[in-house]
Amino acid sequence: MSAPVAFITGITGQDGSYLTELLLARGYVVHGLVRRASLFNRSRIEHLRHDPAIGGRTLLLHYGDLNDTTSLRRLFRQIRPTEVYHLAGQSHVGLSFEIPEATCNEVANATLGLLESLRDQEQPVKLYHASSSEIFGAPAAAPQNEDTALRPTSPYGCAKAFATNLCRVYRDAYGLFVCNGIAFNHESPRRGENFVTRKISLAAARIARGRQSELPLGHLDAARDWGYAPEYVDGMWRALQQERAGDYVFATGESRTLGEFLDAAFGAVGRDWRAHVKFESRFVRPAEPVRLVGDATRAREKLGWSAQTKMSALARLMVEADLAALDASPERR
Repeated sequence: MSAPVAFITGITGQDGSYLTELLLARGYVVHGLVRRASLFNRSRIEHLRHDPAIGGRTLLLHYGDLNDTTSLRRLFRQIRPTEVYHLAGQSHVGLSFEIPEATCNEVANATLGLLESLRDQEQPVKLYHASSSEIFGAPAAAPQNEDTALRPTSPYGCAKAFATNLCRVYRDAYGLFVCNGIAFNHESPRRGENFVTRKISLAAARIARGRQSELPLGHLDAARDWGYAPEYVDGMWRALQQERAGDYVFATGESRTLGEFLDAAFGAVGRDWRAHVKFESRFVRPAEPVRLVGDATRAREKLGWSAQTKMSALARLMVEADLAALDASPERR
């Protein structure tokens, strides 16, 4: 029997890299879409690319753009994937207020083009669409599940809401196997440094090593449901192994404030964050979601999935990873 073939958009991101490792371990041939740029940003998957048993054999990268649907159709006909994981797109919520048009093009319109490309394929293809808890925005009730009304509070949330509903339309109207994974915040040591959790973990490590003294942040009362990214990509895979397509919330079910994340992160290095954190209004968003916390009952019952790593353990492991990386690198003068 030939190996299953998966195609990942956003393969160089946090989730894409962990998902690639999971699929390769399960015997897949993995193809990934990489946006061509003047500088390569493949650091999260370089260890896989340079493994002679993987790079160019079971892991193959293709340079392209999600908005180029003609090239996507040709690529799908060439590699004939059985599973597609759509993880790409501008995913920074705060940045979406500054570049709303680009965010909507990358998140909403690109998803439409991908759905149209898959609808034209001769062989059936299963699609996982990475939705987001930001589609709920200011929900009327908590916790949120797959049936909670969408009330986004950011351009990113609006774009994801459009893409999520569009996936439902294509599933119902055309019979496509499309799953929305409504993932609440999930972090890891591979999170980009412009995201607040990684900004905090890196600052805690640098302050502990004397390489930084202050940490500028916005409001600290923002609350999120934070989980561990490697566990969430396992949910993505499980969603596409079902006989019928559906939508699933992936979450820990616990809401924690940014202040609590700071407690855990700085506690890992024995420091009081209050001595280092400085409020800066430029980090305050025009609108902030209200109490996002997920109910992952369906994922637990249908997929056998549940979050194992909660916020305090997550913050500690991120700080420990940043400490190890700092200790392995020469100090910058």
